[in-house]
This record gives sequence, structure tokens and C-alpha cells, in this order.
Amino acid sequence: MSKSVVDIFRKKEHDASVRIQSWFRGCQVRAYIRYLHRQATIIQKRWRGYLGRQHFYRLVKLAFYTMKMNIYNTMAVRIQRRWRGYKIRKYCFNYYYLKNYLRAVSETNEAIREALDEFAEMKAREKKKADLEREEKERTDRARKMHYLLSTKQIPGIYNSPFRKEPDPWEMELRKVRLVREPRPQVKQTCSACPEDWLPCPRHHSLPQAEILPPINRKKCQGPFRQVEEVLAQRYKPMELTLRASEPFTDFKEEREELRRQECACNISDSMFLPFSNYHKNKKYLPLIHSSSKYGPASYGYQSFRDENPRKWICSKDFQSVLPSFELFSKFGKSYSKAGQII
Repeated sequence: MSKSVVDIFRKKEHDASVRIQSWFRGCQVRAYIRYLHRQATIIQKRWRGYLGRQHFYRLVKLAFYTMKMNIYNTMAVRIQRRWRGYKIRKYCFNYYYLKNYLRAVSETNEAIREALDEFAEMKAREKKKADLEREEKERTDRARKMHYLLSTKQIPGIYNSPFRKEPDPWEMELRKVRLVREPRPQVKQTCSACPEDWLPCPRHHSLPQAEILPPINRKKCQGPFRQVEEVLAQRYKPMELTLRASEPFTDFKEEREELRRQECACNISDSMFLPFSNYHKNKKYLPLIHSSSKYGPASYGYQSFRDENPRKWICSKDFQSVLPSFELFSKFGKSYSKAGQII
């Protein structure tokens, strides 16, 4: 009984001590965690403050740089505006310079206009003077042509009628005009071409002398030269007959007869051969030339174009045409070019 009470009391004390220790340890751990939280908050605050100040410094620096560049640009624009305005006013659109220039242009225009007016008046006077001179010349020429109408002491003219109070102006023109006689054409004295007329006056003329002809520049012939016998043999060579003239016309007929004799001597059978096997069944049989027709050999090319009729012969011998060879082929291999080589 006593052991159970002691055990129960000991167990209660143990549970109480465990509860006290757990509470104390919990308070201690929570206090340490709060301390860690405060320290972490301080570290984060310091770090975030540092980052914020750095960012703010960068913003301030950028704003200061932007403001400075804006000031520089504004001042540069102001300086350029002042300088460009001065340059434009000084050199491009200078008011006083343009005013002086326009004044000079107006004065020059006035001077040129006056000069042109004077030139036009001078041209008008010259034209008027030329017209008057032309009219005066025409009147003078007309008066010269009508000079035969001038009145004389014996016979009054048509422009000086006795029934008029004053003579006509053409009468005064006819009196002023003088006849101009045309000069006689001068005949040039030509010198005689006869040598007998030249002899009395040897000072002015002399006998014609023939000009000396220039020497003839003959170049020497350059070789190589061929022998005289070779040249004569090439020039006077004998006539060469062509193939048509050298061979008779009956060679074709003779060859056909010879071919027929050879076929007959060899005992060639012209009957169609029918073998026992079917090996030659699909092959076409080709008969002989001379026995392919029942009328004998074909006469095309010989009988139709070269038929011989002995009754119409002039002489007993066959006619054979003799034609000379071509000149171009006869010189092949025997003529020389300009370089001395055989063609």
C-alpha cells in the first residue's frame, strides 16, 4: 500500500517536472526564435536599405546626367540658333546686302534699258537712212534710165511742160543725174603657143623642156625557182581521159552476162527450198535478180536510156565520147602557192 502511494506521488512529481521543463524550454526556444527573427529583420532592413540607397543613387545620377544633357542640348541649340541666324543674316539673307544688290540691279537695269533705247534709236536711224539711201538710189537709177526725157533748149521734156508754172520734181532729178558709162572690157593679150613666136623674145619665154622621169624601181625576183623541164611538163602535159571516156558503155551489159554465167556454173537453184524443220519458217525467201521476172532481167537503166540501134550507126565502130579532164583536178599536187609549197 505504501509503495503504490509513493509511486503515484513520484509519478505526479515527474509529470509536473516534465511539464515545467517543457514549458520553460518552450519559452526559451520561442525567445531565441524571436531573437533570431529580430536579428534577421535587422539584417534584411540594413540590406534592403543599402539596395534602396544604391538604386536611389543610380536614379539621382541618371536624373542628373539627363538634366545636364538637357542643359547642354538647350545651350547647344541656343548657340547654333544664334550662329545660324547670324550666318543667314550675314551671308545668305543679308537685308542690307540684298538692299544694295537690288539697288545695283535696278541701276544696272536702267543703264541697260537706256543703252538699249539708244541702240534701238540708232538702228532705227540707220534703217531709215538705209531706206532713204535705197530710195535715193532707186530714184537715181530710174532717173538714169529716163535720162532721155530730159528737156533741152530746143525741145521741152514731158516733165517741163510750158503749160506748167513750175517744172516737175523729176525734171530736177534728171538734171542732177549724170550718165555713167560702162567701162570697156579689157582684152587680155595671150601669148602664142607657136615656138616661132617665142624666139624673138627669149627674155619672157623659153622653149618647153620635158621633165626627167624617175627611175624604175624593179625588185629582184626571189626564189626558189623550178626547172624549165618541170614547168614545160606541167604546161604541156598529155590529155588525161575521164572515167566515163576511158571505159566503154557496154561494161554494164558484159558484167551482167558474166554474173549470169557464174550463177549457172555454180548450179544455183532458184526454186523455193522447203526444209523439214520450222527454223526458216518466218524468213522471207529472196529470189535471184535474173530469174525474178518471167520476162528476163530488168532493162531499167540500160535498155530505156542506152538502147543501141545498129541500123542508125554512121560507121561500123561503136561511138565513144572522149572528154578532157578537169583543169582543177589536173593541177592537184603539181602547182605551187605563194610560199613555195606544193598544194
